Amino acid sequence: MVTVNVSLGDQSIRTVDSGWKMFVSPHARTILARHERVQNRMENVVEIKNLCVEYRGRRGASAVKLAVNNLTLNVRAGEVFGFLGPNGAGKTTTMNVLLGFLNATGGAACLFGVNVREPIARQRIGYLPELTYYYKFLTAEELLRFYARIFGIPRGEADRRIDALLKLVELEPARKRPIKTYSKGMQQRVGLAQALINNPDLLILDEPTSGLDPLGRMKVREIIQRLKNEGKTVFFSSHELGEVETVCDRVAIINQGKLKVEGRVGDLVAQYQCDLERIFLKIVGYQPQPAL
Repeated sequence: MVTVNVSLGDQSIRTVDSGWKMFVSPHARTILARHERVQNRMENVVEIKNLCVEYRGRRGASAVKLAVNNLTLNVRAGEVFGFLGPNGAGKTTTMNVLLGFLNATGGAACLFGVNVREPIARQRIGYLPELTYYYKFLTAEELLRFYARIFGIPRGEADRRIDALLKLVELEPARKRPIKTYSKGMQQRVGLAQALINNPDLLILDEPTSGLDPLGRMKVREIIQRLKNEGKTVFFSSHELGEVETVCDRVAIINQGKLKVEGRVGDLVAQYQCDLERIFLKIVGYQPQPAL
């Protein structure tokens, strides 16, 4: 069913049925069709089309490295999307384009239907880099309050968000302790809380479980699942393929900057008749060494 309000000068048309085209003028149909196209496009939170990123060699060198090669990819609203590939495949480069840290050589990338070259495209995202660098003398509460001020969040709302986020990432008992006393896993979780302080609709996570022990990885995985249940969209890279298989709705595997395979985890497992780790090794061309 479609319900749309459209104003045409002094006329207002409200359609409440998928057969609305039968009851409106050609001019109204044009406007309503345009609205439907916008709505459908907005179902894709991340849109990457024919993206290319080139790196020049050192000064005087003529060689050009194609870090991302004609990549086309969509991430839908409300899904957890795993972005996989070996080291140097182009994952972080792609994320840097989405975040506005790096300009693409060719193609386009959009967030919520807005080109990433426009600063407004990044207002609804949160980001956790692989390596977090914070002022270690701050407590978790002080860090989150600092970022709340950057986003212009009013004091009362900031207090509510900080309490909720510290509970979400299970750091409430340690909120008054300096971050320098935190374990690696605790630092990753405070990083997740920081990425969520502006209540983003899209979370971009670069290796969120890197260097964590099994318990730390499980906690981060649980947090990602909770975020999905809240309707957040999560786009993350990881080398922990077992956890990706557990938590992700869809995955994409890239190698040497090119998209090799994309699809729902269950569909890929059924297609290749093996788990995600074996699929990954096949896609990237891994050849086991013969035993000596």
